[in-house]
Amino acid sequence: MARFFRTSLLATAAAIGLSACSSNTDSIQDQVSIGKANFQGFGCATCHTVAGLGGSLGPDLTMVGFRKSSEWLDLWLSSPESWKHNTLMPNFYLKEPARKSLVAYLASLKGEAYADGHAPWNDPALEGDMVKKGQVIFTHAGCAGCHGVGGQGGYPNNNVAGGLIPSLIQASDGYSKEELAEKIIRGVPQSVPADPKAPPPMLHMPTWGEKFSIEEVQALVEYIYSLNPHKEEAW
Repeated sequence: MARFFRTSLLATAAAIGLSACSSNTDSIQDQVSIGKANFQGFGCATCHTVAGLGGSLGPDLTMVGFRKSSEWLDLWLSSPESWKHNTLMPNFYLKEPARKSLVAYLASLKGEAYADGHAPWNDPALEGDMVKKGQVIFTHAGCAGCHGVGGQGGYPNNNVAGGLIPSLIQASDGYSKEELAEKIIRGVPQSVPADPKAPPPMLHMPTWGEKFSIEEVQALVEYIYSLNPHKEEAW
């Protein structure tokens, strides 16, 4: 009897655990669905592209969940101008439930829509033009969301030297093509803090090797090298 009771209790506990896990998953999916609806309802697609649909005034967000953490997304949506004083992004003064749902949706966007050859940089018209292909990757993977349009820089990060993410215009002066490719592939797991005692930088370069092929990385390198017209180097 005691053995039966213990077995029944364990089975019940397991069922409750599975139910809670399922409920939590459902809750996350619900938040993502609500956030997607809010993204459309608030007109975010007027400025931002997701999976090839939307405007181009702001960064492409198809891979934003791979590039930015949920914590940063929440901070940004709370007050864009507090992070970047000259941003074009309006403050929608979102209520917390709406903001949290948008964060859940954006965090879920990790580039799946660009998998299996569907990325815009796989356009046959780009075949043979590595610089142009790299530019399209730079734009639609969202690199401009940190390094600025054309790699001009000017995007802030907390607790880093100068308070800004580096421009890429002179990147070819500091890195060979092989070194730059390696940096893109491996990413920078944690930006170096200017003050070790202060909170660490919230933005860092992700491991793009998880998303890009070697050829795509090479195209990015060619594009970045093209930003410095006085620098030429063969592979």
